[in-house]
Amino acid sequence: MPQNACEPRKDSPQWQVPRPFLKWVGGKGQLLHRMMPLVPCFSGVYHEPFVGGGALFFALQPSRAILSDGNLRLIRAYRGLRDQPREVIRRLQEAPYDKDYFNHQRQRAIDADSDVEVAVWMIYLNRTGFNGLYRENRHGRFNVPFGRHVRPLICDEPNLLACSQRLQHAQILHDTFESVESRARSGDFVYFDPPYQPVSATSTFTSYTSRGFCFEDHRRLRDLALRLKRRGVHVLVSNSASSHVLGLYEKHFEIHEVQALRKVNCKREKRGRITELLIR
Repeated sequence: MPQNACEPRKDSPQWQVPRPFLKWVGGKGQLLHRMMPLVPCFSGVYHEPFVGGGALFFALQPSRAILSDGNLRLIRAYRGLRDQPREVIRRLQEAPYDKDYFNHQRQRAIDADSDVEVAVWMIYLNRTGFNGLYRENRHGRFNVPFGRHVRPLICDEPNLLACSQRLQHAQILHDTFESVESRARSGDFVYFDPPYQPVSATSTFTSYTSRGFCFEDHRRLRDLALRLKRRGVHVLVSNSASSHVLGLYEKHFEIHEVQALRKVNCKREKRGRITELLIR
């Protein structure tokens, strides 16, 4: 019998169950208990076209998966950890928690280096930067300042190894979210976790890549989700509880409101619990 994809795998000791190795804006770790009841018992492939931190993927541990994202550095970090975890760990263990070292890494032209170097670079900056934030400016440069942490865990070796082991079962692609249409088949499960539609003129954060994500992108995503649904593909979408998102999905989808605690904001008073949507 194949692994029941409705539940996390239970064939490993708890310490081996992987958690996201990157902190990502909008990460779903805290919402997994609300998401799991909405995950279908699917028999096909798991697809995540906005993989980000991959919390749902690592929790489900599907036997077959295709992970993709429009952020090439993120995808290369996943590949580097999947393919050479020991080398990634060795280099992270040598990296100091130091502001000058951080600023030097932040200014590196990393894109010409290997996937391992990209993985080390991204994990290090993620662990030592302000609030665990990844953000690019319009020129594609990482522009998050040094964080004030107390002994940050730069190298979580057991978790990095567990993540690498689970990624052996995944195809990792740099691609647009719309490319999933050519790959997904009836019985597959697609989870879309796009950069959220802002709920106000000042709340937007879509700088995971230099391009951003606009409302027309959200409309195209809705249309894609509807086409997949009609082909027998299981679909789950997460997004903000904005009136625009409700207007896009309320006719053809089942909408669930959940409360999420968001800690990533440069202004402390704007952090806290917000309403989000899970759409299936």
